[in-house]
Amino acid sequence: MEKKYLELSDVSIEFPTPKGPFKALEKINLKIKESEFVSLIGHSGCGKSTVLNIVAGLYQATRGGVILKGKEVNEPGPERAVVFQNHSLLPWLTAYQNVELAVKKVFKGKKTRLEMKEWIEYNLKLVHMDHAMHKRPDEISGGMKQRVGIARALAIEPEVLLMDEPFGALDALTRAHLQDSLMEIQMELKNTVIMITHDVDEAVLLSDRIVMMTNGPAATIGEILDINLERPRARLELADDATYNHYRAEVLRFLYERQRKPEEAA
Repeated sequence: MEKKYLELSDVSIEFPTPKGPFKALEKINLKIKESEFVSLIGHSGCGKSTVLNIVAGLYQATRGGVILKGKEVNEPGPERAVVFQNHSLLPWLTAYQNVELAVKKVFKGKKTRLEMKEWIEYNLKLVHMDHAMHKRPDEISGGMKQRVGIARALAIEPEVLLMDEPFGALDALTRAHLQDSLMEIQMELKNTVIMITHDVDEAVLLSDRIVMMTNGPAATIGEILDINLERPRARLELADDATYNHYRAEVLRFLYERQRKPEEAA
């Protein structure tokens, strides 16, 4: 029997408003395997970030819950790291020091100073930032800042990497380079990744499964698409691949035709 790694069970959430409770999510059910790369896609306001925040432990579900490796998630923890669209680096610290801050918090008393130094450098090398590790955020580009943010998240050795449109603010070429880096990293580290994206090509290129969400309020999972493309994946080869383009069309069809809840679309 396949072991459940991460499970969202009947997750629903309401937020208080002056006009009464607003139901953002309704009965989200999702099982994610270890080392799986899952993308959440849907229109703005469909609750993708809310799902991610519940898995991160930043929000508490009104009903239902999240189980990671047999334990209920009810608060933030180092086994779940979040990478936001905004890199959120401390501007007065170098790239190295920004990663060091997270490493010291998690590994103080567990790693020696030398081990921590080697570990920080390893993670910066992983995201191709070892050449600029002693530069501050205002001395590096947006894409490089985001690489440091990813290195900081990876350095705490999370069991689940949560990414909220991590490349959304970047230009197309930088975005493509970072997508390729993320594929390399995930193949090497075998992280479980949940990523929010608005980009259909990004979702198909990176994912094992794409979770397509219906429009809110009371957003839920509309469809789940398995992406059966061999890894490693090369974007230029996939551009003319019939299977890739079929998956791409399926996601677009959902977003433009079937994004409402099944009973509304009927």
